[in-house]
Amino acid sequence: MIENIDTSLIDWSRAQFALTAMYHWLFVPLTLGLGVIQAIMETIYYRTGNEAWKKTAQFWMKLFGINFAIGVATGLILEFEFGTNWSNYSWFVGDIFGAPLAIEGILAFFMEATFIAVMFFGWEKVSKRFHLASTWLTIVGATLSALWILIANAWMQYPAGMHFNPDTVRNEMFDFWAVALSPVAINKFFHTVLSGWIVGALFVLGISCWYLLKRRNTIFALSSIKVSALFGLVASILILWTGDGSAYQVAQKQPMKLAAMEGLYQGGNGVGLVGVGVLNPAKTSYLDKQNAFIFDIKFPKLLSFLAERDMNAYVPGIVDLIEGGYTTNEGTVALSAKEKIEKGKTAIKALADYRKAVKDKDIEAARQYRATLEENFPYFGYGYIKDPAELIPHVGLTFYSFRVMVILGGFFILLFIIALIWDKKGKIATARWLQYTALWSIPLGYIAGQAGWIVAEVGRQPWAIQDILPTSASISKLNPSSVQTTFYMFLILFTILLIAEIGIMVKAIKKGPEELKTEG
Repeated sequence: MIENIDTSLIDWSRAQFALTAMYHWLFVPLTLGLGVIQAIMETIYYRTGNEAWKKTAQFWMKLFGINFAIGVATGLILEFEFGTNWSNYSWFVGDIFGAPLAIEGILAFFMEATFIAVMFFGWEKVSKRFHLASTWLTIVGATLSALWILIANAWMQYPAGMHFNPDTVRNEMFDFWAVALSPVAINKFFHTVLSGWIVGALFVLGISCWYLLKRRNTIFALSSIKVSALFGLVASILILWTGDGSAYQVAQKQPMKLAAMEGLYQGGNGVGLVGVGVLNPAKTSYLDKQNAFIFDIKFPKLLSFLAERDMNAYVPGIVDLIEGGYTTNEGTVALSAKEKIEKGKTAIKALADYRKAVKDKDIEAARQYRATLEENFPYFGYGYIKDPAELIPHVGLTFYSFRVMVILGGFFILLFIIALIWDKKGKIATARWLQYTALWSIPLGYIAGQAGWIVAEVGRQPWAIQDILPTSASISKLNPSSVQTTFYMFLILFTILLIAEIGIMVKAIKKGPEELKTEG
């Protein structure tokens, strides 16, 4: 592992990866959501034979294609960065982390590539049934692509199905299904895909309302609103279920992240969930006696229920997790951060001693050192932590991002319900306040998604792999200036791509569905 790394290299490597990931996630959710919506519209066309639905599906398919192409470009760069900027990480866990990514490339990507051509260019060349199947298989391929990437990400949050091989100094997979079907992976997949569906629904609803504002393509717009509002409402309700599952998994597997999400420094029994609150900027350390909040409003005992399914359950705070000594709900006494750090150092030393003993052909010593390593390996990553304070993620960013995500999620449910009611009453075509609200809600879907990823990724710092490998030990040995240079290069490139996509989409939207330009 790398030692004495310039902290600016760590910061710039993290910044570059965050930049790439956040730009990539501007394209992925619309692919997931808009893809399903236009497939539903084509299904309606297939069942009814109504040509208007065919033209409606073709229009949204055009926007899907523009977004899909640019999303692929940013995704490829993201995967290459594991080798260029995070070579220690790739070496240490590449045998496990690489498997889902390889499956994603071989299965999902080729599945998309096979059927997407038929979807776009086969309207008059294949049967309606085969074309519909191709459309759905393209969307299934895109969703499977997200599945395998999210399995890889979930493994970083909860490393399962692996063991450490001290002879190769690599982690190796021994149970593929433990990796692929871990509770964290399954929940993360559904929660993330549903968030993409919501983005797609908001996009279609907002653009459709723009047509109503312009008093054009009215029939097309009203048809699209019906599908998108209902689809968005279903996705928004389902995401409440997956959100609850996410909170439970975080509480079980990443209690420090949960504490940061709630600004919870001192835990206890029957802990309330912060509904609204403002963190105290004067609190700069878990050791000081400053109050965590300037003010807060809590739902009594709700955090305990979400975390343990028990209104009176104990939930540890940041101080508790650092100092240890409390009794967990499993009946064990929690170790302090200092104890974990010592165990981590013991594991690292045992690894070095084992390798030396093997080299010296001292079989008995090697056996003893290996036993010590395996006993302490669950805390291996703590051996690289120099100060317990490093184990605390950025509380403010995690706390506020979580609330942005939740509040916007509630707003989306309300928006979809109102849109459906107004549409049923026949009022949506004249409700300009609702049309403007829907149009300006499009970027809110992206903000909610980005906030969710901030909670997931910032909240697990300092870990690249939970408890096993910190970010500081994961990076490549590079010149910080080279990473800084590529950061700005990617910033410029991705911004140009984003501007280009928006420009092309705006042009296509202004043109509208060709066959319906004169209606309304």
